[in-house]
Amino acid sequence: MKNLNLNSKEDGLEEKKEDKKAQGHKGNREIIFTGIFFAILFLSMIGYYAYYVHENSRDMINNSYNSRQQLLTKKNTRGTIYSSDGEILAETLTLGDGKEYRNYPYEDLFSHVVGFSTKGKTGIEAQVNSYLINSNISLAAQIENEAAGQKNPGDNVFTSLRVDLQEIASKSLGVSKGAVIVSNVKTGEILAMVSKPDFNPNTILEDWEEYVEDETSSVLLNRATQGIYPPGSTFKIVTALAYLRQHQGDYSDYYYNCIGSYTYGNSKIRCYHGTVHNGVDFITSFAKSCNCSFANMGLEIDRNIYSDIISSLGFNQALPVDFIYNQSKLKVDDSVSGEDMIQISFGQGSVQMTPLHLHLITNAIANGGTCKKPFLVNKIMSAEGKLITEFLPENHRELMSPKEAETLKMMMEQVVEKGTGTRLKDAGYTAAGKTGSAEYNLVKEDSHAWFTGFAPVEDPEISVTIIVERIGSGGDYAVPIAKRLFDAYFNN
Repeated sequence: MKNLNLNSKEDGLEEKKEDKKAQGHKGNREIIFTGIFFAILFLSMIGYYAYYVHENSRDMINNSYNSRQQLLTKKNTRGTIYSSDGEILAETLTLGDGKEYRNYPYEDLFSHVVGFSTKGKTGIEAQVNSYLINSNISLAAQIENEAAGQKNPGDNVFTSLRVDLQEIASKSLGVSKGAVIVSNVKTGEILAMVSKPDFNPNTILEDWEEYVEDETSSVLLNRATQGIYPPGSTFKIVTALAYLRQHQGDYSDYYYNCIGSYTYGNSKIRCYHGTVHNGVDFITSFAKSCNCSFANMGLEIDRNIYSDIISSLGFNQALPVDFIYNQSKLKVDDSVSGEDMIQISFGQGSVQMTPLHLHLITNAIANGGTCKKPFLVNKIMSAEGKLITEFLPENHRELMSPKEAETLKMMMEQVVEKGTGTRLKDAGYTAAGKTGSAEYNLVKEDSHAWFTGFAPVEDPEISVTIIVERIGSGGDYAVPIAKRLFDAYFNN
């Protein structure tokens, strides 16, 4: 019996040893697995950080808190900004005492789009700041400059802007507040961008206090990209697209008898100046810009379809641009009343839109439904002429089907042929567009003048979007500006 007990104890001790050994192995495995997990996590964080720095290096350098920016400006002279035809838009000059200053040869002409680099940075000066303060000249040249106590010349920026079109747009706006955008339809290159009132970037330091202390002043605001307006009848492009989408492109049965006014509940709207359009079909409603017909149309369109349309067109969303802008705002759902829907249908009420956004939609129509990414900078080159980087045209996304785009293009052509844009008719080229007269207060006669369109219709090359504030109808005031720009483009 004693031997049996002894054996049992020995067996028990062996089992405990095995248990401890097993627990030890288990603990070792947990430690190893934990170590591997944290090693992978650490390597992932390092990898993500490296990727983030690589992808966002330009933004990080542009950050005003980045001390490297100050080091680069001490070592390098800020580069030059050129127009597409080789004209200097911004340059750094050095005085006899060695003090540098930024010079803008065209003064106020490119004030918003090129911007300034003192008192902060705006426009292209801000967008490509990291390139302008870097220098990619040869190492030998850098050593030579260092030995001579001289700074290296920064990289140069070549834009898509055209001086001739910029001058025409600016002169056409005159003393009126407003904005003009001109683009190459096929590429997305912005050829001109004007905002009024403007300022002289050469005297921004002297004028700064005056601008910031005047609460009523908006001179520093780029109205082309940041101005928020009711788009008026140019928004009928959106309502027309929603109607086409709901009816699967078939508009042949649409008919409305316009008596000059439309009443729904407690809301009554009128066509511009109370014009009576009588019987109009879908195309004529658009060409003649009949508010009453579009109010009728807006109430018929399913809210979900309308909501999908404004979402697909980019409202309340980021736009595919690399410069500062404001988002267009609009909400359409079951909470929107019939009275509000009437206003929305022809671009009034709660619709808030930037000229830039309307311009993107116009370009998409001209491009068969696909939105090109707008851009201002074509390439960056070193002071020695070496290509550093090039910005090529790229598609953003399809905003509408090719069939829908073709129908809208045809409708916009009819605006010119027999509607509110006839000042563009018989100009030696075909044009398409949409006018707008957007009310901005309770006085019905007060309105912003809009036009957005492109030419030639058969193979669009150039597009324009124009707003002239507080002046009247788009057909009377915005279309003539578009004609001057089209004329200049095609005559050249």
